[in-house]
Formats: sequence, C-alpha cells, structure tokens
Amino acid sequence: MRYLLGLLTALSCICCSKSTFNPKWTEEPAPPTFVARFETSKGTFDIEVTRNWSPQAADRLYQLLTHHFYDNALFYRVVPDFVVQFGNIDTTVTKKWEKFNVPDEPVLKSNLKGYASFARAGKNTRGNDLFINLKDNARLDTVHYEGVVGFPVLGKVVNGMDVVESFYSGYVNKTMDVYDSLSSNRKKYLELFPKLDSIRKAYILKK
Repeated sequence: MRYLLGLLTALSCICCSKSTFNPKWTEEPAPPTFVARFETSKGTFDIEVTRNWSPQAADRLYQLLTHHFYDNALFYRVVPDFVVQFGNIDTTVTKKWEKFNVPDEPVLKSNLKGYASFARAGKNTRGNDLFINLKDNARLDTVHYEGVVGFPVLGKVVNGMDVVESFYSGYVNKTMDVYDSLSSNRKKYLELFPKLDSIRKAYILKK
C-alpha cells in the first residue's frame, strides 16, 4: 500500500491487455530522453523524461509504458493546488512489478509545477504510482518520510498541462478511504466515484 506524504495512494486502474510479466522487462534501459504520451478522457498530455534526473525511475517508467501498464488507469487522486496522482489497482500485475522496486536516488530537480515524480512509502518503494505537481511543491524535494528524503523528479509536462489541470478534483482524498475493500475492483470504484477521469492509452512517442 503506497503513500504520498503519509496518505494512502490506492492504485486505481486495470492493466487492459498485459496480465503476463517477464522479470527481464525490468532490465530494459531508457534512452537519455523520451516523451511519454497519455491519451485521457479530457485530452492528451505529454511528459518529457530526462534520464539523468533520476535514471532508475526513468528506466522503470520506460518499462511500464512499453508494456502498457497505465492503459485504462484512473486519475484516482486529484488534490487542487497540490498533485494529480495515478497508478494501477490490479494486484495480479502490481505485485509482480513491486518485487523489482526502484532503488532510492537523490533529488536533482525540484518538484515544480508540471514536474512528475514517483510516489513512495519508504525506502526503495518507488516503482508504479506517478504524480504530477499542480503547483511549485519544492517542499517535496526535502521532506523526510519513512527514512527517505524527498521525491526525485523524472520528467516534466511539455504539452497539455491544461489537460492535467482539468481532471476532476471533487473527491480529493475520499477515493483513498475505500482501497482495502475495493482493491482490484475497478467497476465498483467507478460506481462510487463516477466522475474520475482516466487514461485511455499511454505510450512512448517515437522520434
């Protein structure tokens, strides 16, 4: 169970087409830079990833996108003037990836508006949940939580920040309260929170 600053970050999507898993996927290196495109219910946004900012995180995001991890994801946590967060609720998928969590790295870039980082719950727990800062959150660079310091940035939104800012935020953190009872039940999740926005498809743009 993941947290961002001590709050439960229930992962909230079903990986639409990839129920299989190969540990060798976690060895695939990312290029020095790449652009991840997210086609959503509100439009499209792109995150440009710079590997030097957080090499281990960039590699993992590259791997997840290559293997369709975020397809059909819900933007399950949208806190106005703070962050948009998303991940995966299918435990048959996440448990396989979580055996290969991303090692901790120093924060080299600040969590400014539009910049993206992995959430984590303590030492060496990054790996699946992403959040995008909705304002300058420099305090996330140095916050101490469960034995680690800060949230290392891996990329920034270079197109469609207006889309990111438009995701439904009326539930704030209420979506976190039902994680234990609804884990892996995306249909029920949407019955309770029907206005949640979603990722239809996420992939790497080819140069």
